[in-house]
Amino acid sequence: MRELFVQASYLLASVLFILGLKSLSRADTASRGVTLAAVGMLVAIVGTLMQQAIVDYRWIALGLAVGTVIGVPLGTRVPMTAMPQRIAIALTFGASAATLVGIAEFHDHADTMALGQLIAVAFEVTLGSLTVAGSFVAFGKLQEILPSRPLTYRGQNAVNFVLLGVLVVVLIAVVAGVGGPPLFYGLVGLALLAGVMLVMPIGGADMPVVVALLNSYSGLASAATGFALSNNVLIVSGALDGTSGFLLSMLMSKAMNRSFSNVLFGAFGSQVAAGAVAAGGNDLVATPISSEDAAVQLAYANNVVVVPGYGMAVAQAQHQVRELAELIEKRGGEVRYAIHPVAGRMPGHMNVLLAEANIPYDKLYDMDEINGDLSRADVALIIGANDVVNPAARTDPTSPIYGMPILNVDEAKSVIVLKRGMSVGFAGIDNMLFYQPRTRMLFGDAKASLVKLVTEIKAL
Repeated sequence: MRELFVQASYLLASVLFILGLKSLSRADTASRGVTLAAVGMLVAIVGTLMQQAIVDYRWIALGLAVGTVIGVPLGTRVPMTAMPQRIAIALTFGASAATLVGIAEFHDHADTMALGQLIAVAFEVTLGSLTVAGSFVAFGKLQEILPSRPLTYRGQNAVNFVLLGVLVVVLIAVVAGVGGPPLFYGLVGLALLAGVMLVMPIGGADMPVVVALLNSYSGLASAATGFALSNNVLIVSGALDGTSGFLLSMLMSKAMNRSFSNVLFGAFGSQVAAGAVAAGGNDLVATPISSEDAAVQLAYANNVVVVPGYGMAVAQAQHQVRELAELIEKRGGEVRYAIHPVAGRMPGHMNVLLAEANIPYDKLYDMDEINGDLSRADVALIIGANDVVNPAARTDPTSPIYGMPILNVDEAKSVIVLKRGMSVGFAGIDNMLFYQPRTRMLFGDAKASLVKLVTEIKAL
């Protein structure tokens, strides 16, 4: 009877995971998706606690307490601006759990493992260790503890390929039963080293793709854990996580018009390109605008398109964006939001921030939906976006972002850019949009600038 309850809870949890993942595909149902997935995880935990194999609940109780102490602050106190870093750290927890379970299984049952279980354990610790190290490096880059630019050296790709080759050879040897525990623990160490070496050369511009890919690795490690432990819910949830993460990373690479190999080994945003000005030299001058003049343009515009970027997230200005939009709409203008697939530092970053500010989902437009209509916009208001609106991606074959689909805001009748200064974006290149005749720069903190705009428009 107990085993029937356990398997029924695993089946229910799997269904909830699938429904939750489906709901996450739309911003207006994402909250429900998170709730469904959370309930599914609770059901899976309850089912696991009913396992007959559990003979002592003290360590489990301690784990639940520690997990709660860590998880509640991560979920309630981490600001939305730090969400990418939080996700990177969360990946290390799941991957660490998979790795430690694999190590424990090998330590206790190495001599009695069937071949299939040994293969699962070997893949489990390899993918888990790689994800742990890679996620820590990604966290460091996102938190700017480590340089967000690519850290490269001559022959780096060759070294990484050799390291991966050695890792595969050692994995095969472990599965073949060669080397015993020393080689097994050597496999763990090599995977940790590979995680560091593979993520270090990747720049901040590619972090959304990297985080999605690391999420895929973590999911596959969990699925391998499920095979090693004969646990159905781990197999299902790990397969869902691994597959969805891989598909997401593919879609994001496509959105940047880049291949996986280019993301992983292309050193996008290297120092060589940093600060480079595409086809125009260093004599270009950006034209500033005052808050008063910008407010007049926005107040009397019939069609305004807002383009949010990471600068909006840093300033936590999403609520001020909504307030400004409401003022423009009260004066008879139309306000829409243009969302680039890789804006920000994680998938859906801008959607989450705007949803937090209660901006209606039907006013958010994907790049493909709005690009053809940007020429009709009276004002394109850029809030902290950089590379995703850089026309060099269309016009300069020497640019590292050439070919990447961008939001064609340069086609709008007028462009106002809210930015602290003239610093480059994650790609490390200058933005030619800033120097175009129809572009005006409103310098300063995005939140403070938006507050001034709101005040000026109210005074008109």
